[in-house]
Amino acid sequence: MWEPIGVPIFGWGTFRDWSEQWKARAREVLGQQAFDAAREQGRHLTREAALAYALGEEAKAPPGPLPGPSLPQLTPREREVAELVARGESNKAIAANLTVSRRTAETHVEHILSKLGFTSRTQIAAWFIRTHDDDSARD
Repeated sequence: MWEPIGVPIFGWGTFRDWSEQWKARAREVLGQQAFDAAREQGRHLTREAALAYALGEEAKAPPGPLPGPSLPQLTPREREVAELVARGESNKAIAANLTVSRRTAETHVEHILSKLGFTSRTQIAAWFIRTHDDDSARD
């Protein structure tokens, strides 16, 4: 919460140090793009929503990324894989459908998760359905 102020609150140096350590660890685990996407989501939360999320009073998974042009774009192949994920296809079925190796299908799914800042296939499916519905509404 001290970032909007611009300086840490006096006496909170230890918390700042812990914060930097945990940010570095999160960056390491998530990758830079997913970390940046999650951080951007957090910046748009109200104080009350951030506290509720931190206390586990909201759904365990964070909400999907904010809509807008700042999100990374998926490649045509990644969109194709996202559609197959939305249909409930396994990595094995995706590989067979696209005539690629299972590992290649897994890599596509991992890239989609990373680019969109997601942690689950369910989030990919919801995102795809939401964006597909938006596309259909414009046609």
